[in-house]
Amino acid sequence: MKVKGTYFQNDPHRPIVYGDVEIENPPRRRLRGEEEKKGILAKTVIAGFCGTDYTLMKMGQAGELTEKFPAGQKRLVNGHEGVVYVPSENRFAIVLIRGGDSYDPTRYTEEESYFEYGCDKADGLFSDENYYHPDMLLRLPEGIGEDGKLPLAYAKRFVFSDPYACMIFQLERMEDLGAAHNFRVVMAREKCSVGEAYEIARKETFDRVVIFGLGTTGLFLGDQIRRHYPKARIVFVARSEADSEKARLARKWAGAEYVRNIYDTPEQTAQAIRETLGGRATAFVGTSGSAVEAEVALDAGLLGNNGIYNSFSLGPRLGLNTMPFGFQNHLIFSSINFRQAHMEEAIRILADSPFDEMVRMIDKEEFIKDPYGAYVNRIYAKGAPLKTAVVWNPEYIKF
Repeated sequence: MKVKGTYFQNDPHRPIVYGDVEIENPPRRRLRGEEEKKGILAKTVIAGFCGTDYTLMKMGQAGELTEKFPAGQKRLVNGHEGVVYVPSENRFAIVLIRGGDSYDPTRYTEEESYFEYGCDKADGLFSDENYYHPDMLLRLPEGIGEDGKLPLAYAKRFVFSDPYACMIFQLERMEDLGAAHNFRVVMAREKCSVGEAYEIARKETFDRVVIFGLGTTGLFLGDQIRRHYPKARIVFVARSEADSEKARLARKWAGAEYVRNIYDTPEQTAQAIRETLGGRATAFVGTSGSAVEAEVALDAGLLGNNGIYNSFSLGPRLGLNTMPFGFQNHLIFSSINFRQAHMEEAIRILADSPFDEMVRMIDKEEFIKDPYGAYVNRIYAKGAPLKTAVVWNPEYIKF
């Protein structure tokens, strides 16, 4: 079926374009052991722009997108954040992005496979219509949009379902790894049982948390940590002015403190953070996409002994001095994506959240007239909003 949409392609000058797209409906598997199912048709209502979209566009400029294309195609319809309307079921839905022939799509093994709508091997939301696995069209909370119109405030909140679910998963991983990493130290110190030590070690993981970067993922992880660990001390670090919207929201929503990185060396930055944090970090989360974060945490000694480093940035390479790294017993991990339960929880949280405050809209006609220009000059330009979204089909929105 032919629809209108934007799509990525390998082209140094036109890596993203708008036009006719032939969408297909191959059978897909949500999880290993389940049957393959054809998708059902859904109309895009609102779609949000993610940093991953910008990375994919840059890959297209460099001619590196081939492995991301759906089978037999030379392009990928982008978009993995937003809300769709399912005509055959008369309801709105949020697309569970990641599935495949794997038991746990957050951590597939070598002989397993995965796909991601709008990101990898499957077309996404930036088209008038598309086919989605019927079990991957998640329901909105009861009462929202049941009259066939979705209030714009809810639509804005739900564009965050994917990144917020990802941060629920990040919290889960930090809890699991922090507890397993340090329970024996706690058991020796407290002279307690294994179970008691696990619980104490899990909580102590979040005593002093540094989140390096002020994007939405960092803000959402801070929000998750605050919800589960109200006594946690959280410090955000970025280059933005202290009175910027990003810094203000970090303080407001995560109950965090803020350090503006205006220093010349990683050592100076680390010292300023330590003073605000009240000691070395028990956990450090890198979300800035810059190699500076690892230099501050590891080379400059901000991460404390037995601390965990969560590398959530895409792009920078980590380097470490193996001698202090080994003796300080640091744990470094990197893990992206989420399970269906995470997204369902994210939808419930977002419904009652104030996060629509972060979203700024771009007019659809402006966007489709020049998608590349919109990406470079507005959506991802310096000083761009925390989140930009576009109403793709106003018929289903209550303004």
